[in-house]
Amino acid sequence: MAERMNQLDHLTRGRAILGVGPGLLPSDAMMLGIDPREQRRMMGEALDVILRLLRGEVVTEKTDWFDLRDAKLHLTPYSRPHLEVAVAASVTPSGPRTAGRYGISMLSPAATTQGGFNALAYHWGMVEETAAEHGQTVGRDRWRVAGWCHVAETREQARRDVMFGLADFLYYFQKVVALPGIPETGSPEECLDAMVNLGVAVVGTPDDLIAQIARLEEQSGGFGAFLSISHDWANREATRRSYELISRYVMPRFQDASAFSTRSMEWVQANRMPFLGAATQGVMEAIQKDAAERSAKAANQ
Repeated sequence: MAERMNQLDHLTRGRAILGVGPGLLPSDAMMLGIDPREQRRMMGEALDVILRLLRGEVVTEKTDWFDLRDAKLHLTPYSRPHLEVAVAASVTPSGPRTAGRYGISMLSPAATTQGGFNALAYHWGMVEETAAEHGQTVGRDRWRVAGWCHVAETREQARRDVMFGLADFLYYFQKVVALPGIPETGSPEECLDAMVNLGVAVVGTPDDLIAQIARLEEQSGGFGAFLSISHDWANREATRRSYELISRYVMPRFQDASAFSTRSMEWVQANRMPFLGAATQGVMEAIQKDAAERSAKAANQ
């Protein structure tokens, strides 16, 4: 696959990203006096103006909720033409259409939920289709998918780790915010089983996370980066250990960091018997040569 994944790419390179989205929580919209049904339209109107301002344009624009008159930025963006902008895309066509229309990056924060996972199969097609309609250029390398994960040396250890804070996490998403893929009832252990079995979360070994990322890659057709969503399920020490294991065993698998050494090892393995035979023959010939030389010396004495 041409596009290779680069875990935590935006963090390792120190890049700033302006993330945009219509808003996940209806409660936020209600407190701001916004009809949740209007959020996607308003996001599009705001983003259009923001991108024009970032490009240095002087903008005069009036809608039913804002009025700009000769608006302009005071400071020039450090990155040119401006910092990277990424739009959230969970299930609806809104995110992919927005990414394609403006040629910006896309983030799939619900990629491991059932609805979000199913949407991966057709979201990028929407991006490319919309980009072509608006004369934009897009690339899968700017598509990021996200999911929950915690890894340890064994699955049993990983499960013990996440019991530190999983109950609080479940309470929030069961009682305060409804989120697809999070069981609404059951003990933390039962909920964890359901989330792992459904593929919503990975709580296991680095190999389990590798399998999850490969599953997402196959479903989506390829993307630029996998992002690990912070969740505070484990304590600080176990969380740091999880990130260490990810950086040591998972990231190199998808960054091709060990591609050359793996290629060499596979080549040697495939030719092991001929190489071993040649080496053995060389040893035998050296022994025979030494014996012949010693015999010749003895005969001349």
